[in-house]
Amino acid sequence: MSWMARYRERLRTPAEAVAQIASGENVYFGSGCAAPHDLIAALAARNGEVQGVDIIHHLTMGATPYLAPGMEESFRLRDCFVASNTREAVNEGRADYIPIHLHEMPRLFRRGIVKLDWALIQVSPPDEHGFCSFGIEVGVTKPAALSARNIVVEVNRRMPRTLGDSFIHVSKIEAFVEVDRDLDEFHPEPPTDLERAVGRHVAGLIGDGACLQLGLGAIPNAALGFLGDRRDLGVHTEMITEALPDLVQSGVVNGERKTFHPGKVVAGFIMGTRRVYDFAHDNALFEFHPTDYVNHPANIARNQNMTAINSAIEVDLTGQVCSDSIGERIHSGFGGQADFMRGAALAEGGLPIIALPSTTADGSRSRIVPVLSHGAGVVLTRADVHFVVTEHGVAPMLGRSLRERAEALIGIAHPRFREELLAAARQRGVFGRVWPGGLPA
Repeated sequence: MSWMARYRERLRTPAEAVAQIASGENVYFGSGCAAPHDLIAALAARNGEVQGVDIIHHLTMGATPYLAPGMEESFRLRDCFVASNTREAVNEGRADYIPIHLHEMPRLFRRGIVKLDWALIQVSPPDEHGFCSFGIEVGVTKPAALSARNIVVEVNRRMPRTLGDSFIHVSKIEAFVEVDRDLDEFHPEPPTDLERAVGRHVAGLIGDGACLQLGLGAIPNAALGFLGDRRDLGVHTEMITEALPDLVQSGVVNGERKTFHPGKVVAGFIMGTRRVYDFAHDNALFEFHPTDYVNHPANIARNQNMTAINSAIEVDLTGQVCSDSIGERIHSGFGGQADFMRGAALAEGGLPIIALPSTTADGSRSRIVPVLSHGAGVVLTRADVHFVVTEHGVAPMLGRSLRERAEALIGIAHPRFREELLAAARQRGVFGRVWPGGLPA
């Protein structure tokens, strides 16, 4: 049977495509901005008909009808990166959070730690050889799909055809549902003056020929706005963001000095708008790969001058970083932060950077804190961070003692909180009775 005949034979409606999912089975949903919403809605409509269906995904955008109160008997989510659409359910105990490094997620499926019965995903239309592209979400979705017993896809004509290790053949797919629907989009808020100030300090650490990873958040992207005069930058990142096309088109990013996949932007997925999706479509500059390749610290370290820029919720005076919870309340996840910070630390000339505003949005609390909040998760240890940056400057951490770290971090805290932080450090015996060199201005 030709691939075209197989494709036509297996066309289904969304309801038909999920009709065989049985109670007690494990289902993966395509993640990021590539959630298969018609299939998700069709499965959620089986509420009460099935029981104990476990769902797993990573940072899925858009509607989550399977998390509606009252559906707990039918569906249970295990979320590997919590977003605004799942946060309430996780913190109310109606869904679960799995703390995991992004480079380890494919192992869950490949090794059978999480045995997948079904993968419900979204792909591009097949090419003339019968290959569909995973499009804007390759990183976790390809290994999940290829590990599942059954693969059901939405074939969306608006999904870009991205290149790299990013394809699946029609012959491996159980059912096809044709859709013509806009992809989810991630619209970052324009950076505030405060975020731009942090980004300016970050950019000051980045020289020509650096290879960049950009984490989720306004500050990493704000830093890009100050790199217009750099030359020969490269990109190796889990996620492509809205700012990248401008840097490519201006010639700032060309990858010519990259030592791993030179001349290529290597990534796992895109979180952006239609403009970025169109830019990536059939663009040979980009190579997409699963996250156990993109995010593996050993691969990241093969890029000289690897610069990892990530944000945090709070940093304590010893350099511990919390970025997945606000106290005991889960807010996001590990993602690739530790992967890239450790990979950058191993790279020749690498720079692992944590960047954050010095206070909460309302200015009421310092985000440089004496100790992490009760219940806060340590995503990065004291030894993982080489630089902490706020709008007040750069605090180097590598090779610094606890006393030197506290001194540097108090120096980049908001001036309103420095006396308080100094008193806390003295109480802990970090400085003894004497502040070395006087309180920073």
